[in-house]
Amino acid sequence: MTSLPLGRVVEIERRGLRDRVYDLILEMLLTGEVEPGSRLSIDSMARLLDVSPTPVREAMVQLERTGLVTREALRGYRVAPPLGPEELAQLFDARLVIESAAAGGAVKGGPRAVEALRAAHAAHEAAAQRVIDDHTDEGVPLGVTKSYFAADGEFHRQLFLAAGNHYLLDMYDGLGALTHRMRQAVLAGPDDVREAVSEHEAVLHAVERGDADAAVECMRSHIEKVRGRSLKSAAPTDRS
Repeated sequence: MTSLPLGRVVEIERRGLRDRVYDLILEMLLTGEVEPGSRLSIDSMARLLDVSPTPVREAMVQLERTGLVTREALRGYRVAPPLGPEELAQLFDARLVIESAAAGGAVKGGPRAVEALRAAHAAHEAAAQRVIDDHTDEGVPLGVTKSYFAADGEFHRQLFLAAGNHYLLDMYDGLGALTHRMRQAVLAGPDDVREAVSEHEAVLHAVERGDADAAVECMRSHIEKVRGRSLKSAAPTDRS
């Protein structure tokens, strides 16, 4: 077996460290450990993660592409503010295109894909029930909200996997962080999650029947309804 040159091994290890740092910072951003608008010091983050500044700086460049952080000339990085109405509208325009295509293509996935989609829907239903059970006047606990959004996203991802188009899947993954930011801006109350579960169920039944046209229409209806709920929840101060 031919061994890799030392320089190539070092490069692989460096990339691995950068990816781990990226994942850790991404988790902090998505769970709200750092507030929107907060300054992200590369040196401070490096000390917190016990790494050198280099992988943190490289991770920040990647995160800037997701829209989760913004770079200010001579001032470093900041956590991006929540998506405003205009950004949300553009995001939903993109989701309508790729997710409708995935829903229509999912009917080609066969029995195994249908079973995976059923399992994802069941997990989403269970997560929704936890939101309903744990909802109070103060809102929904962060851990419950995070689990719900993960289950919601997994249902959508299973449609892309069933469709078998890796270009569509790459596009969906590229929107992943922005979609999560959108979800953070929306209050996931009992009414919201009940509606989402019902809308997912309609997509699932269309895929089960092998009705591509119905699957597309159900997904378009779902995205438009989520759009309405999200834009309604977006406060005017999001644009500041």
